Amino acid sequence: METKIKVGIIGAGNISSAYIEGCRDYDILDLVAIADIDMPKAKAAAEKYVIPKLYKVGEMLADPDIQIVVNITIPRAHAEVGLAIIAAGKHPYSEKPLAVTREDGERILAAAKAKGVRVGCAPDTFLFGAHQTCRKLIDDGVIGEPVAAVGFMANHGPERWHPNPGFYYEVGGGPLFDMGPYYLTCLVNLLGPVARVSGSARTTFPERIAGNGQHLPVHTATHIGGVLDFASGPVATLITSFDVWGHHLPKMEVYGSEGSLSVPDPNGGDHIVRLLRAGEKEWSDIPLVYPKETRRGVGVADLAYALTYGRPNRANGELAYHVLDVMHAIGDASASGAHVNVKSTCARPALLPLDLPQRQLDSA
Repeated sequence: METKIKVGIIGAGNISSAYIEGCRDYDILDLVAIADIDMPKAKAAAEKYVIPKLYKVGEMLADPDIQIVVNITIPRAHAEVGLAIIAAGKHPYSEKPLAVTREDGERILAAAKAKGVRVGCAPDTFLFGAHQTCRKLIDDGVIGEPVAAVGFMANHGPERWHPNPGFYYEVGGGPLFDMGPYYLTCLVNLLGPVARVSGSARTTFPERIAGNGQHLPVHTATHIGGVLDFASGPVATLITSFDVWGHHLPKMEVYGSEGSLSVPDPNGGDHIVRLLRAGEKEWSDIPLVYPKETRRGVGVADLAYALTYGRPNRANGELAYHVLDVMHAIGDASASGAHVNVKSTCARPALLPLDLPQRQLDSA
């Protein structure tokens, strides 16, 4: 058995439970500590999930045994906290997006390189069983040459369900920066990096009303449409919106020269893969060839395996920065009214091997 890598979590908000439970799916991870600026919240999480150490942020960063720190702060704090983790000589795994600005994203990657640490970043949902199955179908040529793709994420905003939704409408929020990383990371996993984009964006409502009656000023675009030209050739259409009451759009589909592939929710909400082959009239459900029980935390475990065995981690900083760069490029295209070439690129993450032992990932 591999030596366990000790993990701490900064941030005890809504998504922390998914990370806590997901990290415990893997033998290589030992979740030992949690911290939050809201200490009662961190204390409640530590007690609920029996996490041994309750820390202030500085105490966690000073703990010499912790190697990976999961950064689940709000988006505008991702860069500051990530840089502090790196400065402490630890490997950061950030919630998405990597940062709010390109400049902060570049600072994180540069600091990590100088310090000799790895960067991990959500989303890791592209490593879920259904999405790895879709990747294998594409790699195996089942739909032929990929030609195009679509991704749609449209609802009427998080204020109807989130207890503290204000940050969704600040700079660094909005549907593209909130949900776009799931869709873009999934598309990059399936098709490779993006070379060029065009786009349009608007802010429909200047104010939102939260469920508790709080008035939320809106400082970001809330309906964004983008067209993505991939370096490998396909063209994708991506719509993200907090301005839509309802729709009948698919979550994601990939269209090839020999068939069409229905890809499940990139946020991990379902596990149904469907295929329509050329000449057929009916879609077929495709059995998954990877476990559907994969949860958030798989990216943290993959980072731990990468550190242990010296291989690249899949949900890595370069991938996350490329997604950040693409999101900004869509906004730049909307502002300029022109195509925008995407300056960054990244390696397409390696496909997971088949038949991995339960609670383990690959060493090579």
